[in-house]
Parts: sequence; structure tokens; C-alpha cells
Amino acid sequence: MNPREEVLLQAAAELRRPPAAAGAGVIESWDVSVGVDGPGTRFVVFTCGCPLRCLYCHNPETWRMRDGRRVTVDEVMAELEGYRRFISVAGGGVTVSGGEPLLQPGFTAELLRRCHDGGLHTALDTSGFLGDRATDAMLADTDLVLLDIKSSDPDGYRRLTGVCLEPTLRFARRLAELGRPAWVRFVLVPGLTDDPGNVDGLARFAAELGNVERVDVLPFHRMATGKYRRLGLRFPLADVEPPDRALLARVHAQFQAYGVTSV
Repeated sequence: MNPREEVLLQAAAELRRPPAAAGAGVIESWDVSVGVDGPGTRFVVFTCGCPLRCLYCHNPETWRMRDGRRVTVDEVMAELEGYRRFISVAGGGVTVSGGEPLLQPGFTAELLRRCHDGGLHTALDTSGFLGDRATDAMLADTDLVLLDIKSSDPDGYRRLTGVCLEPTLRFARRLAELGRPAWVRFVLVPGLTDDPGNVDGLARFAAELGNVERVDVLPFHRMATGKYRRLGLRFPLADVEPPDRALLARVHAQFQAYGVTSV
């Protein structure tokens, strides 16, 4: 078995893990960020466990639930209280990220509901692969979905993530039908996701949905290399160079040609 196959088997095992007890979940950490996890200043909860193994993943420490720590929603809300006024004044809110938050739908739903009922802007950062686990009630408590669409090409998507693309597209269409605002996130990796046909496919899809407020074009970087080394893992894209300005300009122009705002 090669290293990639072993990593994908570990990812599949995460789907078989039993859910946490009601009102509890497994997280890697929480943090405060500005401008990268939704609008304004965000209190971000990073859940553990993910069924994808993206070649460029920069959070390998969140792959497995067993590596995280168990917390209750009450504990998260208590920590959040110390930041509530700050994030509210800064026009921010709370983002549940990961890992993959929908691997723990009960915990994620309750956390989003508590925050939403408390008057905080809520965002869900997801690959959409487990979108069927998000109930309509959960999505009603979600003010914004940050939907990571890694590629518009099914074969390229599987090579990149280890899973199939269709569940993510199905979830995106459902969000559009429900009228839930979304930001699409697209990591631009030279040689992997930069093909003009791939970018055009994603731009066309985003334009057709009608609920996509913007596409975040995220330039690939190698800043996670040290994390992989500390975890005893090999970073698969250690030799790939980040995109240059010309490539970024071309990709933004492609989105704009379809009337899609890209940042």
C-alpha cells in the first residue's frame, strides 16, 4: 500500500466513528481571525475529523477525531462570551470550521443554533461532501456557508481529495434552492487546479446558482510543511510553487467573465 492509499483509508475510517454525545463534540482548537473565515472578526471553532485528504491540506492536525479534545457546547459558549462584544463591534461572528464540521452534525447544529439565537452572525465552513447531514434547521441557523469547491472536474476532484465531487455539487444546489448565502472557496494550485477549463467550469457553476456572493481565490502556499514534518507526515506538494501574479490575474478574469465576484 502506498502512502496516499494509507491516508485515504484513514480518512474513510473517520466516517465510521460514532457521533459524540448530544451537546458535545471533538475540536482541535478555537481562535480569533480577521477576514479569512467570513466577514469581520470571527471566533472560529476548528472541529476534528475529516473524510477528505486534500493534497494541499494545511490543517493535518484536524484529520482524526481521536487526536482532538472533547468539549461541550456550553464550554464553547462560555469561552465565546469573552469575545462577544469585540466580534460584534467588529462586524464579525462565529465560524464552525475544521476538519469537517458536518462529520459532527449534532454538535455543529447546536453550536450554530445557540450562536444564532444569541444574535451572532454564523458561518459554516465545509467541503459539502457531507452536506446531506446538514438539516434544513441547521442551515436556517447558518447566515453564511463557506463552501470549499476544490475542482469542477470530477476526476481532478477525486485525485485532489480522495472522494467524489457530486455530493458537494448537490449540497451547493440545495443551498441555492434554500436561498442560503454562500461564499465559494477555491484553492489555486499550479498544475492541479489551474487548468482554464476547470476554472471556467467552476465559474459557470457558481454563476448559475444565484446565491454565491463571491468566490475566494486562495493562492496555494507551503506554510504547512512544518506541521507535516512535526506530525511525521510527508507534505505531498512540497515541491509545488505558489501561483504567480499572472496566473492569479487570469483566474480572476475568468470568474469575472461569468459575472462572478472574486477576491
